[in-house]
Amino acid sequence: MLKRKMMDRLVRWKKEKERECLLLTGARQVGKTFIIREFAKQNYDHFVELNFLINPELKSIFEGNLNMDNLIKNITDRMPDARFEEGRTLLFLDEIQECGNARTALKPIAEDNRFDCIASGSMLGISYKTTRSIPVGYERKLEMFSLDLEEFLWASGYGDLQIGNLRKHFDDRKQVPSSSNLVYMEKLREYTVVGGMPSVVNTFIKTKNFGLVHEEQTKIISSYLDDIARYAPPADKPKARNCYLTIPDQLAKENKRFRYSLVEKGSDSRKYENSLEWLRDAGLIQFCNNVRFPTFPLPGYNETGIFKVYLTDIGLLNAMYGLKMKSEFYNNTLKGPAKGGIYENLIADILIKKNIPLYYYKPDDGKQEIEFLLVNDDGVIPIEVKAGNGRTLSLDNFIKKFKPPYAFKFITGNIGTDGKRVTMPLYMAMFV
Repeated sequence: MLKRKMMDRLVRWKKEKERECLLLTGARQVGKTFIIREFAKQNYDHFVELNFLINPELKSIFEGNLNMDNLIKNITDRMPDARFEEGRTLLFLDEIQECGNARTALKPIAEDNRFDCIASGSMLGISYKTTRSIPVGYERKLEMFSLDLEEFLWASGYGDLQIGNLRKHFDDRKQVPSSSNLVYMEKLREYTVVGGMPSVVNTFIKTKNFGLVHEEQTKIISSYLDDIARYAPPADKPKARNCYLTIPDQLAKENKRFRYSLVEKGSDSRKYENSLEWLRDAGLIQFCNNVRFPTFPLPGYNETGIFKVYLTDIGLLNAMYGLKMKSEFYNNTLKGPAKGGIYENLIADILIKKNIPLYYYKPDDGKQEIEFLLVNDDGVIPIEVKAGNGRTLSLDNFIKKFKPPYAFKFITGNIGTDGKRVTMPLYMAMFV
């Protein structure tokens, strides 16, 4: 079984909640249903699961009166084996986007407070299906992603001891032994090629076969394209599909700013921006917004219409490039701007899964760029991402002009410090 950080968040919700249901969202196939079932096994005596996509007839349960007693009667009429015992039963409403009334019912379920309730569904449907009344104040929303780098290392057999030792090197700014650094750089390349989709990770762990991994990733991409056809507003279906499929091309350019002209020659934001926002709301992509000034608060300096787009799973990006590109990347023989785009999306993947908003800095003259900006208690921290280990002017000039407390440069080499510049192996981004 894959170890997931979401389990700890579910346990925390159970301890902290007060008249509150949980809504677990995220892109399809990231492991939402699996983790809820495992959580139920470990924490409840009884588990009642309703899946509105597999069993659409269950939607009739939520017609009419939505008080808890009526819902229990309707559920047990259809599912005689269902057991509702106060404080000992978890009610799981899966694929809730298919039943708007079930989303509305989260309020009376929470107010009743006899039974815990978790709802789950694709953000594709939750954002765009009709719901009679949103249960504001009665649901806590969590977003789940595919496995992050640390979870991938867990799946690969690395435990808290090894990862804790790496963290100490990060904190102390001391080099990782060269043999260990080579091992973790190889694991990073594995993660970049495989990504974090649970079925893909399981395939890789069991077989170590990149061909089978690619087949599984291709199935997921096809299912996402099917979801676009199913859920997107009619006018946005072909546009959302085209935007999604063009992202590898966008990131393979020297200038990785998203350009509508690469989707369709001569097109602009008026035609495609709604489609991009739909993909973001679906959990398939994330925007990285440019800021005029790298100063807190970053959203206040956002440059409207100037942004980059990254996929929320690095493995799916590599799958869209194809097996040959994967092979060259894994063997460290890939050249050209596409390699830089892959590494950028890798760091974006790591930051997204830590719930860190994405911003970058590129001044009006367009000569230099800082790939990411991190805001923490120390201030605004620039992050530079490089496929190699060469010195660059952009970070040097940023440090000189804006005087950050320190700056990160993630590379394929080892740890080092030079004034305010802290150089780190790319895999250390998981500790940011």
